[in-house]
Amino acid sequence: MDNSVSISLGKNEITLKINGRSTQREIEKCLENKIPELKRLYQDEKTPIYVTGKVLKNKEIERIKEIIQKDLDVQIDFDSPKVLGLHGIRKTFSEEISSSETKFHRGSLRSGKKIEYEGSLVILGDVNGGAEVIAGDNIVVLGVLRGLAHAGAKGNKKAMIAAAKIEAPQIRIANIVQEIDKEGENNNSQIKTYAYVKENKMIIE
Repeated sequence: MDNSVSISLGKNEITLKINGRSTQREIEKCLENKIPELKRLYQDEKTPIYVTGKVLKNKEIERIKEIIQKDLDVQIDFDSPKVLGLHGIRKTFSEEISSSETKFHRGSLRSGKKIEYEGSLVILGDVNGGAEVIAGDNIVVLGVLRGLAHAGAKGNKKAMIAAAKIEAPQIRIANIVQEIDKEGENNNSQIKTYAYVKENKMIIE
């Protein structure tokens, strides 16, 4: 039995809890199968829906909203933050990233500055152009990433890079390098916040 999405009715909202281990395809399929159940709950009033249980990327959030709002005119709120903050970092590290030693750097990195750490790095500010952040595991930037970020520097392809906004001309995970086309980025209104490796290819979302 597919338990990717569970539904519970509260006093002021309906909660959809997403299994943190389910793939996006499993979540979408399960949600589509549960639309009739949601419709029955909305016979009398339009109680808002609250989606929780898994950190979701922007395009995953939009897809879930699309599936629900195709059949129901209802307000949908998500526990997953669209902009990184301390709450976002906590959820990201607890649900998406393998645990590792973590170093926090307070403040932005100016051009010419460089930070290296064997574990994961969290920058409490921006990484400006000309600055470098190199980590053996993951990199999280609360502000804008404009400088060089190299996660998984010792070969860890499971590492990831997360930022409030990725504007760097180049990012690296393990031995995989990705140039970011500024012109192409300007044609895409979606803010890039995550980078990870899938099947030896860099994915930026």
